[in-house]
Amino acid sequence: MKATDLTKVNITKLILLYTLPLVLGNIFQTFYNAADTAIVGRFAGLEKLAAVGVTGSLSFFIFGFMYGLTGGFSIIIAQRRGAGDWSGLRKALAHSIMLGAVLTILVTVITLPFTRPMLILMDTPEDILDYAVSYLAIIFGGTVFTAVYNLAAGTLRAIGDSTSPLIFLIISSILNIILDIVFIVPLHMDVAGAAIATIIAQGVSGVLCVWYAWKRYPELHMTKEDFKIDWSLFGQMFRLGLPMALQSSITAAGMIVLQVALNGFGSATIAGYTAAGKVESFVSMPGFALSTTMANFAGQNVGAEKYSRVRKGVRSGCLIALIWSFISSAFCAFLGVPVMKLFVTGEASMLAESLEAGRIYLVVLSFFFIPFNALFIFRSTLQGIGKSIYTLIGGILEMIMRVLVAFIMPGLLGFMGVCFAGPAAWVGADIPLIIAYFYEMKKFTGLPEKADAD
Repeated sequence: MKATDLTKVNITKLILLYTLPLVLGNIFQTFYNAADTAIVGRFAGLEKLAAVGVTGSLSFFIFGFMYGLTGGFSIIIAQRRGAGDWSGLRKALAHSIMLGAVLTILVTVITLPFTRPMLILMDTPEDILDYAVSYLAIIFGGTVFTAVYNLAAGTLRAIGDSTSPLIFLIISSILNIILDIVFIVPLHMDVAGAAIATIIAQGVSGVLCVWYAWKRYPELHMTKEDFKIDWSLFGQMFRLGLPMALQSSITAAGMIVLQVALNGFGSATIAGYTAAGKVESFVSMPGFALSTTMANFAGQNVGAEKYSRVRKGVRSGCLIALIWSFISSAFCAFLGVPVMKLFVTGEASMLAESLEAGRIYLVVLSFFFIPFNALFIFRSTLQGIGKSIYTLIGGILEMIMRVLVAFIMPGLLGFMGVCFAGPAAWVGADIPLIIAYFYEMKKFTGLPEKADAD
């Protein structure tokens, strides 16, 4: 997706065309994550499924910071692509690589020794603690593979190529499923096998993205000069990326508190919540894809000084999100439980408890997809126009709402109270982000826009 592509193409159509490969990519990414869950749940047991599920908020806390920071780097790349500044783009890419390398080393060194203490602090049930430690330690050990893929795929998307990362993700998804089956079924490696399969698959997709970017886009070829440290550029990258990184980590901190509240309901409920979370992840895919689309769309058009197109893009994104929200709600309400059954098996009473917990969560969720998808549109647009500080504010309110509900509502509604934590967080974050969007867009009113190139 290039800013100049908008001269003759309907913006809604363009956003859909750019988003579709991202959606398909998310489908396959979710599919191979779901493969972990399904294979672990059906062949290793509900306890080990719960062990994988209990690690989600903690891994998101760590990796969310990395994703947010590198997301800020990608916005600079998208803006320079929109401005046609390839020299500046290469310099930004080189600095992204340097910062990414330092961050990867720090994350790996810091997280590995504290995996067990962090899980104990979260009040992880004893019967699944060792399995959770095993899974999470391997995931943290493979941080470099996750970092390489996210930086390489983010760069390709920022310059307008959302199709190539999709192809490589499909390849890695198939590989992940094959390795899951091999490691878990005949080799009986359980949760460790699932983690190793995930890391290998991410490594393969990362290497393929780097190789393709080097071969297909010679304009991305960096020189030694591009790696000459520019402290002002580092400062710009941190100004954009750090609020996004903190927003992700703050959001994850709220999820950790929520997980602690959930852990008090036992392994069966955790397993059901995990299985329902996989159903949620399927219907959330277009939202995540629109998030990437809107950030790159806004970044490129601000770089190209086409401010009115940002507004048009947001209107188109909201329309797409609204339609998908209704579809998502219907899917969770009526098909959620049958899909959940693909992920869980076991002793009858424990299985029934898991399925009931998942059903309750999905029914609650079905009423809140509009604020959920709105969050992607407005947060990512603000990031794309360079106002990522608002995402930090939204993240703080998101965490406050999630923590308050996680502390108060379970005492009033039991497990259902836990289920309202996410929706409350989305609504809480939407309010400042929507206000900030309209406030910032007013600043573009009346600014001269570049004429379209012939």
